[in-house]
Amino acid sequence: MKILVVEDERPLLESLVEFISKTGHICEQADNFKMALLKIDLYQYDLIILDVGLPDGNGLNLIPILKSTRPDTGILIISARTSLDDKVNGLEFGADDYLTKPFHLAELNARIRAIYRRRNATGRSFLEIGDIHLYQDEYQAYVQDQPLSLTRKEFDLLIFFINNQNRVLTKESIAEHLWGDHMDLSDSFDFVYTYIKNIRKKIQEQGGKDYIKTIYGLGYKFSVE
Repeated sequence: MKILVVEDERPLLESLVEFISKTGHICEQADNFKMALLKIDLYQYDLIILDVGLPDGNGLNLIPILKSTRPDTGILIISARTSLDDKVNGLEFGADDYLTKPFHLAELNARIRAIYRRRNATGRSFLEIGDIHLYQDEYQAYVQDQPLSLTRKEFDLLIFFINNQNRVLTKESIAEHLWGDHMDLSDSFDFVYTYIKNIRKKIQEQGGKDYIKTIYGLGYKFSVE
């Protein structure tokens, strides 16, 4: 999952980014309204963890923008404010959940997982497509009941393909999904081909079909047809 944390308190921001990254997610950060607005305009996120009280604007004002431009993105509000009005306004604007500071990181993780499960395109942590079975919460994948030995990045990429099946995904969009802002440090996107080649090989070694089609000049498409 790709997550953006919008928080102006630097110690908390760094703590959240470190924790979320250790749980296996791609985590990016913004410490003000302007930077958050730029990030959501440039990139697609699965979840935004959003502080209400930002130094240059009210975090709640980002929610209508997200709803109009990135409707599939989950929103978890975090705030030191305990006012019922703030909570109600956030949820009415379209946020998925609200967490009041201070909070335990375990509680944050539980909220993140719950939002992702609710908003996932399939609505389930278990996916079955063709002869591939995946358990998203456990990061386990099988082909014809034979386990696939996938790295975390390979598993994330396979989920990305499945949730976008029959759509052409460019190398740039795949790189951005896997590496976020860090993809700008790469000289090329050749590593994308390596990931796809590995996934194809591992699926076929277990008797599965080649579901990932190369669309020359455009990118790749996952299809069971």
